[in-house]
Amino acid sequence: MYYDLKYMSVPLPEDVIKLKNYGDFEGAGKLIEHLLSNELPHALRKRLEIEQDIIRIVGINEYPFDFSEANKMMKETFKDYQEQELITLKETGKVDWLYIDGKVHFQRRFLMNLIKTQADYEARLLVKEDNEIDLLRKQELTQNVQKMKEQGRRKVKIHLRTSIQVKKEYERPGETVKVYLPIPKECKQVSDIQIIKTTPEATFIAPETQAQRTVYFETVLEEDQVFSVEYSYTNQVDYVELDPEKVSELQPEFELSEELPHIRFTPYLEQLLEEILSGETNPIKKARKIYDFITTKVNYSFMREYFTIDNISEYAAVNLKGDCGVQAILFITLCRMANIPAKWQSGLYVSQYYTGCHDWAQFYVSPYGWVFADLSFGGGARRNGDLDRWNYYFGNLDIFRMPANSEIQTDFNPPKQFLRADPIDNQRGEFEYENQGLPYAYLDVKQELVTMEELV
Repeated sequence: MYYDLKYMSVPLPEDVIKLKNYGDFEGAGKLIEHLLSNELPHALRKRLEIEQDIIRIVGINEYPFDFSEANKMMKETFKDYQEQELITLKETGKVDWLYIDGKVHFQRRFLMNLIKTQADYEARLLVKEDNEIDLLRKQELTQNVQKMKEQGRRKVKIHLRTSIQVKKEYERPGETVKVYLPIPKECKQVSDIQIIKTTPEATFIAPETQAQRTVYFETVLEEDQVFSVEYSYTNQVDYVELDPEKVSELQPEFELSEELPHIRFTPYLEQLLEEILSGETNPIKKARKIYDFITTKVNYSFMREYFTIDNISEYAAVNLKGDCGVQAILFITLCRMANIPAKWQSGLYVSQYYTGCHDWAQFYVSPYGWVFADLSFGGGARRNGDLDRWNYYFGNLDIFRMPANSEIQTDFNPPKQFLRADPIDNQRGEFEYENQGLPYAYLDVKQELVTMEELV
């Protein structure tokens, strides 16, 4: 099996690309099998092995709706809908699509994405969504900014419960399974991590320093079995105002390298960075220019599985769209290219109104040390006209986080045997039988806040 995603930087043979672009995934698979039966350079062989899984994932799970199905969904969802609209949305890049056997198919979340990112379509919903929770979340985030500025910091104790279960139709009782759930890791803002309970009893709990930290179960699967972990931790975030005039002359030289395939210093990104910086040399001002570009020019959009994208940072910069992780990876890449140390952080956003997956970034500027950048929260604040919150997320983070990961595309402890449902990151967990790993379409994942207590 392969594990090193750097081989995704190797180009695919032209005929594989032709078949893939047409959506002939069966033909592409057969051609790859033929190529792998011959002697090949090691790097090309690894790239083709990865591509076998990519075309399987794209072909089965990611683009299920043909034009007639998508058209029917649009008609049932929006007032005064005309068929030409879907064609226009496709032609203007506002819905994600590809060819499967030469016919247009739309991404599984294209409708949700339209509602979330296009205000005119949200306004035309036949059944209005209850936006009360969204409003409460925005108020909570705005209040956090005010409190952080008044108090200089906030500190909370968070108690969470997360679980994973294979869906009934994919359940194979009596077989040995390996299951992983993310848990808090040691990092700048987190302390006093306590694993309260695991069900069943955990086989292994990775050390707090693990880059992608998990609790691991290995057992014989029972019928309707749920794997869960409860944990608590203290989260303290200090408020910082970055002053370009206070920057130290000497800046560090760590966390500046490429990490193929997604943190890659390509010719296009070099040209883009030169345009963004316009000769700026102050590291805080450089980081702010990068932040401003991403939060104003890269539109928030739901994504297909990251594993199916060859180079996430360039994807974001070329298509000018991406979700929280795509935007964070572009920020990290451009910062490193600009000689500003930057790295990943991800896990959960945790509050009484919503708990779910989220990604953000860190960057380092002396004398301030490691500080935060949340590109999607910052961009969302700006789109909503909240410039104070937009500015806040350059340098700062809120208290509503559970960081489980400090790196992308790194092994678990113990390592997983088969392809991960998410080979880049880990926020929901992983599940595998003795002969295969399971995609998220086969799994039910839950994340629930038990308590959050503000500490003095």
